[in-house]
Amino acid sequence: MKRPIHLPPWDLLMLSVHYIQKHPDYFGNSINPMRTSAAVGELLRNDLGWAAWRLHEAVVGHSDEKIKGFVSAWLESPVVYRMEQVFDTDSVMMGSSPRFDKYGIEFGLGKAVALRSGYANKFSGKVTGYPGRDGGGSVDLEICLPPATMAALESDEEFMSCVS
Repeated sequence: MKRPIHLPPWDLLMLSVHYIQKHPDYFGNSINPMRTSAAVGELLRNDLGWAAWRLHEAVVGHSDEKIKGFVSAWLESPVVYRMEQVFDTDSVMMGSSPRFDKYGIEFGLGKAVALRSGYANKFSGKVTGYPGRDGGGSVDLEICLPPATMAALESDEEFMSCVS
């Protein structure tokens, strides 16, 4: 039986401590890309749900075996990636993790109104997703686009019908 971790009260005010029992095969974490693609014509012929399903298929296909294969290949031939090597200018890159309760940590100022990911790794087409502030399966998105592209997106009725 695991013993609970006891911290002095002043540490509890400063830290969000989550004790997680790791699976015996757990080897740590890594960040690696998942890709899916669609031609402009496919996107125009289909709806947002179709595009979301393509992303879902990429996530579901990102198996433990593929992740370990990616890490093993990288260990055989390590390289430090630069953003411009990984993403082209005509792509959309989504990132973030739902595992960290960003709205749940409170520092005495009240619940956060919105989240921002900071200034690093910003480029046109970068989308950062967070579990929504109001819960219930909602998602908050931070989208980085040039002003003209953002204006076009805001005038897209189908897109705007899906956001609040």
